Amino acid sequence: MSTAPTSRFVESDVRPKDVRLATWICFFAWTFAVYDFVLFGNLLPKLASDLGWSPAQSTEINTWVTAGTALVAFAIGPIVDRIGRRKGILIAVAGAAVASLLTAAVGWVVGIAAGLGLVFLVLVRSLAGLGYAEQAINAAYLNEMFAHNSDPAKARRRGLIYSLVQSGWPVGSVLAAGSVYLLFPIGGWALCFVVAAIPAVFIIIAGRWLKESPQFTHRHQIDKMIKVGRVEEAQQLGKKYGIDVAEKAAPLVSVFRGESLRSTLTIGGAFLLNWLGVLAFAILGTSLLTATDGKNIEFDNALLILIISNATAFAGYLFHGWLGDRIGRRNAIGIGWILCAVSFFTMLQAPNGNFPLIIGLYSAGLFFLIGPFSALLFFTGESFPVHTRATGSSIINASGQVGAIIGGLLITATLAAGGGWINATLWWGVLPILGSGLLIFAARNVDPSKVRTD
Repeated sequence: MSTAPTSRFVESDVRPKDVRLATWICFFAWTFAVYDFVLFGNLLPKLASDLGWSPAQSTEINTWVTAGTALVAFAIGPIVDRIGRRKGILIAVAGAAVASLLTAAVGWVVGIAAGLGLVFLVLVRSLAGLGYAEQAINAAYLNEMFAHNSDPAKARRRGLIYSLVQSGWPVGSVLAAGSVYLLFPIGGWALCFVVAAIPAVFIIIAGRWLKESPQFTHRHQIDKMIKVGRVEEAQQLGKKYGIDVAEKAAPLVSVFRGESLRSTLTIGGAFLLNWLGVLAFAILGTSLLTATDGKNIEFDNALLILIISNATAFAGYLFHGWLGDRIGRRNAIGIGWILCAVSFFTMLQAPNGNFPLIIGLYSAGLFFLIGPFSALLFFTGESFPVHTRATGSSIINASGQVGAIIGGLLITATLAAGGGWINATLWWGVLPILGSGLLIFAARNVDPSKVRTD
């Protein structure tokens, strides 16, 4: 049976108010997951100073944490495809909260045994990968919930609405920076992590009113029928809801078969390549701008960088969400990332000392680098059937952390060899971004006016 998208809306008990509630809960869940995720990076220098880590130790720990995050983000997908989207969201929220609380206890553990404390920190921050995985679970869940929205006008704005949910990244980043500013002088980094866990309580309580997506419910019902031998009834139900009953393999196997294989390789590969660029220009952007062998800008005001990067990301999310609803999400992503590569290449070639030109090009690059992720995550949900949707989304999401590890190693090696920031970000930033923009066009295109109900 074909799993091609269809414009038919399936009858379900999901009402518009259920979709609105799900959208708001996913937004807050993602915002506070980002809050915790970014908080660790912001406070890592303070942790290192308090616990006596050298710069090399600090970098090594962060690399191990990134690897652990990728593994956890990868592992949660098959679980969500088995237990459901609603439970997956709550597990991700709870996991991020527990990681925050346990991070606050790192100082005590290090005080007892330094080596054990380092292992404990890596394990705890790896658990925070559940928070990072929130965006993949949200994408799978909201893709399915939006498919059952009975208002065709809202269905045509699905990408824009999802971009508002994804904008939790810049919102969470600003909240994290603000909490450090307010709380660190009072109780140090430990208090910052304790406070980061509090919002999860309210999100979990609100999650009691979340409805499971009809697509997962139907697939789960079909699987139960097949297990007890009611194959004919399962086939009839699958035909009614447009679900491929023949696919019975585990999601982790199915994601590398048939239609799902193309999406896994093309979207996952593009996501991985692009994260090299995210590391080079978003995460390490301050180093590039201020380094003497970079753009050599006197840019001591970190708040200004924060405002520029997050305001640009927020605007980019909304623009690419809107654009994807009109020309197709794959096309919006590809065009955005190609324009991003052009913007950053031009910035690297611009004469040092021209602050307005460099910051203008840097902002344009961030707009086209970060913005397409709102379209990408929703496009990922559109590219997999319900059987592999969460698994495929999680694998692709985890590939970003793999890209960050690879990018970190390559940039470090280039700098160590005397290549300088300009060459490092050209080879391991601009070119991977360009490659990601070209590779995404190899993915199957999805008509944004059609709603996938399988």
